[in-house]
Amino acid sequence: MIRRFLASVALPLALFAAAPQRIISVSPAVTEILYGIGAFPRVVAVTDYCVYPPEAKSLPKVGGWSTPSVERIAGFRPDLVVFSDAQAPFLEMPLRQLGIRTAIARSQTIQDAFDAIATLGRATGNEQQAAHLTAQVKTALDRVRQRAAKLPHPPVLTIVDRTPGTLRDLYAVTEGSYLAELITIAGGRTVGGSSRLGYGKISKEQVLTANPEVVLDIMPASQSNGGPHPEAAWHDLPEISAVRRGRVYVVREEFVPHDSQMIARTAALFARLLHPEVPPHEWDPE
Repeated sequence: MIRRFLASVALPLALFAAAPQRIISVSPAVTEILYGIGAFPRVVAVTDYCVYPPEAKSLPKVGGWSTPSVERIAGFRPDLVVFSDAQAPFLEMPLRQLGIRTAIARSQTIQDAFDAIATLGRATGNEQQAAHLTAQVKTALDRVRQRAAKLPHPPVLTIVDRTPGTLRDLYAVTEGSYLAELITIAGGRTVGGSSRLGYGKISKEQVLTANPEVVLDIMPASQSNGGPHPEAAWHDLPEISAVRRGRVYVVREEFVPHDSQMIARTAALFARLLHPEVPPHEWDPE
């Protein structure tokens, strides 16, 4: 009788396990999500590139996104370490071998962002807050999508990396990434080819062929060394429509490269850039 009773309550009791109190985030997007679901007060360390919320800048650091120190992570005695799926190959096994609990946030598509919010909600005990955050983001994205649906959808080239000061080693957003999805929601059409990863190298010749009407050159302020006028490099391609019409935009906002709840803000930002004919406030998330 007692054994049957214990077996029947084992799962419910597991659901009420103590929430982690010492969390380490190894990704800026993860840090943003932890803040969004109300778990940030329990974060004890982050990466060098975590700048939101502003309080993250003053937390101890465990290294860069691709160069975190497992030894330093372990030194903080975390009861949960969270990182993106792209970091899993070099973090998941070493941490598990140390007996450290981990959670992995998917990070390629918009649905991945929602899955990551749910995953972190479960891992931290903040499931209700995670569900509320997801609902808010979906509402904000729908608002931008509906406003942009009847507008022209110009071809957009979105650059995520290049050699500073030049148009060498161009890497563009392709279909399959959340940034391409956000371009569509914002009323644009991604050009730049296709790639399984959602990003790919593109040549100047391919840019000429694509002839984008808008170029979004993503260059977060904290990581940029492109000089005071990074858009000047695009004068090497005066033939493309975006350059001729002065529609090359350097995107400095830190949140744009992060697949978190910030996708709502990114969609609104893209919409303002793609459709300057619309009053900017009409794109603001409510």
